[in-house]
Amino acid sequence: MLIDNDNCACDCPAHRRPQRSTDYAKMLRIHSLRTSLLALTGSLLALAGSLTTAAQTLPPTFAPEDAARATRDDRVRTYLAPQRIVWISNTSGSRVENATSLLASNTGQALLANRNLAELRSGPGENAAILLDFGREIQGGLRLVTGMWDSKQPLSVRIRFGESVSEAMSDVGAATGATNDHAIRDYTVQLPWLGSIEVGMTGFRFVRIDLTDAGATLLLKEVSAVFVYRDLAYLGSFHSSDERLNRIWLTGAYTVHLNMQNYLWDGVKRDRLVWVGDMHPEVMTIVSAFGYSEVVPKSLDLMRQTTPLPEYMNGISAYSLWWILIHRDWYRFRGDMAYLREQQPYLRGLLRLLMSKTRNGRERLDGWRFLDWSTEGNQPAVNDGLQALLAMALEAGAELSDALTDADTAAQCRRIAAELRKHVPAETDSKQAIALLALADMMSPQRANEILSRGGPNGYSAFYGYYILQAKAKAGDYTGALNDIRRYWGGMLDLGATTFWEDFDVKWLENAGRIDELPVSGKRDVHATYGDHSYTRLRMSLAHGWASGPTAWLTQHVLGVQVLQPGGSLIRVQPHLGDLSFVEGTFPTPHGIVKLRHTREAGGQVKTTVDAPAGVRITQD
Repeated sequence: MLIDNDNCACDCPAHRRPQRSTDYAKMLRIHSLRTSLLALTGSLLALAGSLTTAAQTLPPTFAPEDAARATRDDRVRTYLAPQRIVWISNTSGSRVENATSLLASNTGQALLANRNLAELRSGPGENAAILLDFGREIQGGLRLVTGMWDSKQPLSVRIRFGESVSEAMSDVGAATGATNDHAIRDYTVQLPWLGSIEVGMTGFRFVRIDLTDAGATLLLKEVSAVFVYRDLAYLGSFHSSDERLNRIWLTGAYTVHLNMQNYLWDGVKRDRLVWVGDMHPEVMTIVSAFGYSEVVPKSLDLMRQTTPLPEYMNGISAYSLWWILIHRDWYRFRGDMAYLREQQPYLRGLLRLLMSKTRNGRERLDGWRFLDWSTEGNQPAVNDGLQALLAMALEAGAELSDALTDADTAAQCRRIAAELRKHVPAETDSKQAIALLALADMMSPQRANEILSRGGPNGYSAFYGYYILQAKAKAGDYTGALNDIRRYWGGMLDLGATTFWEDFDVKWLENAGRIDELPVSGKRDVHATYGDHSYTRLRMSLAHGWASGPTAWLTQHVLGVQVLQPGGSLIRVQPHLGDLSFVEGTFPTPHGIVKLRHTREAGGQVKTTVDAPAGVRITQD
């Protein structure tokens, strides 16, 4: 491998060539400009904050003590017009007219002009209805702007949100699996005459609207999605000779971006909760794509503050282990010692609690003994997985204790972890447990990879897919991992996904219809058919952050970025291109953006160019 930091003849964001393709390339061009303006932007924002403090709290008509009742929302709201009309209830035009007017850009303002409006008319025994597609999964609600109709009375409509076409067309109930759990997605509301209304707060891409009042005519000026999200710069990037991998990286980043709401959620439709285990792949994606967001420490602190010892986070012993692992990785990437010190009393108590849950080199964890849903009920797999995960968490605890100069706790953690690793597990058919054993040095990486490679991505799960990929990387099987990424996560894209799902199996691809199309006779409706455990059929989330693993994995192993010292002060660059001819991208650190490009030359040698900011040392050792 060759490294050239100064004479780059590449097409990386720092050394731009013309001719790029796809929206992804546009994002890289914009990223280059945004990166160069970060310092100036930070200064301007600080100045603006000092000048507008009062405007950001409450108007002066409020009393000063009223500020204690106020909570700011760090998210923004953007209004999106529909991208297309998927279906209308009557194609003859007798029930729905001028529906395409809803596709125009919107203002949100009702008008007296009453021109160019969509018209829905209900008749005897037949409601007028329309199904809209907003182009990709979002989190938020719906804004409807109305015109003037003769009665001047409010009219009732039924609104159904859906992550798939099938879900938006469904009724709530056991027959479909569709629910209103965690967020209402199916309800009836009244629309004002010549006014506007905003309704809903859920994850969706599709919306069906039915006029339910008999013999009524509804005039709609606008129907807009209210997109609620954190306005974040994509400081990290990944672009390679394989457009499928590029899409997968960006889709994983966007899936997590959607779930970065007031807290870091598992899914925007459901559960809309902070599940600590789910957070680990999400946090690894955040450091790869965004660098930093306060939603991570905010969510970690929430779970610490609401889980007094000896309770386990979310009632799951493994999720308290993940809390430790997340803190180790967050400190490694961010290097924030002041924040780490805030965790020290709880961390020390949790580590001592966990060490007390071992006997003769075997874990004896109580609480809900859960890894992920794919291993639920497979007791040997759960036992081995928890044994490995506890060893990994104690090693992470030792690393954090070293940083906190708590030598006694560090030594105890390493001693117990070493005892746990003496256990020789019986091999199971669970790829999830096998991956953890390999990562915990309790199984040979090569032997683990033999098992993980059986059937390709068959046996993967959306959550633990990240750790299966990590185990394959540990065995040096980068080409096998890339192929599994293309088939497993790429399989969701092939079915119309714009975010990654709570669950997936490559077997679902056989004779499957797309989620962005009406169900077709002879094709299997994937969303309405599959899923298991707590996420059967239409209840299953199609925007779940724990499925974002390939984004972090591609940055770590293909772009080749391995952070060795806290805060990214020392980074190892070791790319593994597999069958790719080139890969380029960026990686955010507290010191600034690292820009990289790797190109396979005619003789097979890989030439690497790295542009690192001051404060970041690059090594290949």
